[in-house]
Amino acid sequence: MTSIDKIARARPQLPEDRRRRMGATDPSLEEAGAWLVAPCFKVKAHILDVIAKTPPWVQGIICVDDACPEQSGDFIEANNTDPRVVVVRLAQNQGVGGATMAGYREAIARGAQVLIKVDGDDQMDLGYMAHLVAPILLGEADYAKGNRFTSISHLTSMPPVRVFGNAALSFAAKLSTGYWNIFDPTNGYTAIEAQVARMVIEKRVSRRFFFETDLLYHLGTLRAVVRDVPMPARYGGEVSNLRIGAIVGPFALKHIKNFLQRLLGQYFVRDFNAASLEFVFGVASLLFGVGYGFYYLSQRHHGQAASPGVVMAAALPVMLGVQLLMQALNFDVLNVPSRPIYPYLRTIARMEVEESST
Repeated sequence: MTSIDKIARARPQLPEDRRRRMGATDPSLEEAGAWLVAPCFKVKAHILDVIAKTPPWVQGIICVDDACPEQSGDFIEANNTDPRVVVVRLAQNQGVGGATMAGYREAIARGAQVLIKVDGDDQMDLGYMAHLVAPILLGEADYAKGNRFTSISHLTSMPPVRVFGNAALSFAAKLSTGYWNIFDPTNGYTAIEAQVARMVIEKRVSRRFFFETDLLYHLGTLRAVVRDVPMPARYGGEVSNLRIGAIVGPFALKHIKNFLQRLLGQYFVRDFNAASLEFVFGVASLLFGVGYGFYYLSQRHHGQAASPGVVMAAALPVMLGVQLLMQALNFDVLNVPSRPIYPYLRTIARMEVEESST
């Protein structure tokens, strides 16, 4: 697949005067202020390949040595020849989330405007990097992420267990984050606008394997716009540090916690709307119908048939409750953020700088 940056370079350019007349302001990758962040933990065999494949329009590369037992930081400094590379060392292992946040801080301090996160194991095709940056440059998204599920052909190289596991995790993530328009939430190939990243860094985002999904939850609390970018999966000789059996239970609990927090914050603290009422009366009606049904069953005599009135007294509240909850769910699906917040954040930051200089 031809990358966006190659298409842009091959496309005939309009004369400057005509572009001004048309009001055309095509975003430039070279002026995007993009920095790459690559957490490094047991990826010594692949990290130099990642650096070598980084496009020239990326201004800087942050390699975060996450207390790697292979001394990734020393290895990179001894063997790397790319002047854009900056090595950040963490005294203690903080997981992929902690390493990514440390990389974000360093890149922002060095003036980055767009932060691209990739894994250091060379699983991700860096030819799609411009595809991630484009929605941010066009003002269409605050955060862009890869999605390996947009085409059957993209799944041919993905192990079946990962296909099933990612599908299940994707539905759970939709519930807990409120982003019903995205899929493949554990995809770690992402891009985020620096002002939005600055706000997310201050939040208590999970530092381990739940990082990508938890980051989506916190982006949802900011009403940031998230967009999926289609791309294929790549698997080679790398060894994953993720053990599926060990994360199913913790992931489920974290999803439940985030869902309840999102429900409370979005529909009862920051706002109170029709969906709030539908949820309250839906749950109350459902619990009443189920409770009444079990109460009747516990009190009836053996062999006694329930009268039509008793059946309706239990069934009608259940049906009404389910209908109200479905209506609330429909409202939630339509309530996905659609207006990026980073233009506002950039304007505020610029105004603060202007005020401090006067």
